[in-house]
Amino acid sequence: MKVIATDNALKPSGHYSQAIVHHDLVYISGQLAIDSETGEKRLGTIEEETAVVLHNLDLILKEAGSDRNHVLKTTLYVSDISLWDRVNRVYGEYFANHKPARAVVPTRELHFGFKIEIEAIAALVKPSK
Repeated sequence: MKVIATDNALKPSGHYSQAIVHHDLVYISGQLAIDSETGEKRLGTIEEETAVVLHNLDLILKEAGSDRNHVLKTTLYVSDISLWDRVNRVYGEYFANHKPARAVVPTRELHFGFKIEIEAIAALVKPSK
C-alpha cells in the first residue's frame, strides 16, 4: 500500500490521505473546490466548483501514476440535486468519451458550504512495453 500526497496546497487537514494505491488501484478521497496553489476555498457557481474539483482530481491522479481515462468509478456528493444538470455538463466535458461508473448522492450540506465533493477509484497506467 502506498500513500499519495501531492506537493501542493491540497494537503489533507484531517486524519486521511489524498489517495491510497493498492493492487494497481488508486482510491482518491473526496475532493472539494480548494485552490491547489493557495489552499483557498473556491466557493462559486456549481460549474466553477466542479471544474476546480476535477482539476484537483487530475493532480492527484498524476501523482499516483494514473489519469482521467483510467478512472473506474466516481461518487459525486451534490448539495442540491437541482444542480445536477449543470454538474453533469462540466463532468461530461472533463471525461469526454470516457464514461466511468458513477454514483450521485444528493446531500443537504457539504463541509465549508461547498456545493460538490467528488471521490474516485482509478487504475494505474501501465507503462508501454
